[in-house]
Amino acid sequence: MTQPTPALSVVIPLYNEQDNVESLQKQLHSALSGLNYEIVFVDDGSKDATAQRVEKRPDVVLLEFEKNAGQSAAMYAGIHAARGEVIALLDGDLQNDPADIPLLLAEIDKGADLVCGYRAKRKDTVVKRITSRVANFVRSRFTKDGVRDTGCTLKAMRRECRAALVPFYGMHRFIPALVKGMGYKIVEIPVNHRPRTAGVSKYGLGNRAIKATVDMFGVRWLLSRQVKYKVK
Repeated sequence: MTQPTPALSVVIPLYNEQDNVESLQKQLHSALSGLNYEIVFVDDGSKDATAQRVEKRPDVVLLEFEKNAGQSAAMYAGIHAARGEVIALLDGDLQNDPADIPLLLAEIDKGADLVCGYRAKRKDTVVKRITSRVANFVRSRFTKDGVRDTGCTLKAMRRECRAALVPFYGMHRFIPALVKGMGYKIVEIPVNHRPRTAGVSKYGLGNRAIKATVDMFGVRWLLSRQVKYKVK
């Protein structure tokens, strides 16, 4: 029997997060209590027991990649597997706080199409904070997305916004630029950020600087070549 369409889908890419996924799932169910939702986990070819530790429930969907394809691929697959009218994005490392999701939904209710969280008080190393701040400054002004912290995965968007997304490696850094380029309304709100307590970060300076710079030029070109029209 086909499950009824949920109001909310929460998409979470996972890669070697076996020590975080159980707690994350419990926190999600607590934070979303009373809402009509589904959770879409995308296991990005984990080499540990991440997939096995996802609790199987009617409101949980688990996609498993054959091999590691990267955060953008996992996010894109999850977004397009989501059935909810609103799609929220969340990291699997517990640094994003599931309790912030209702705050994002409130902004959607007020008329926003995409709500981006920004980490007002980051719990990362000094080097990571500085490199991220520089990258965000350059990216925001080059792509004109106006977003201060695109590195914060915590976001919520109306389902129709996913049509703006293009599947390429690095896409997750440019969701606001792509969505804004299609004329949707973007809002930013401060969200909680927590220190990582288990596992290790999967993304280093090479990912954030060199690849992101190349991607930035590609996105700028794509936005400059968008076909825009309105049917009378």
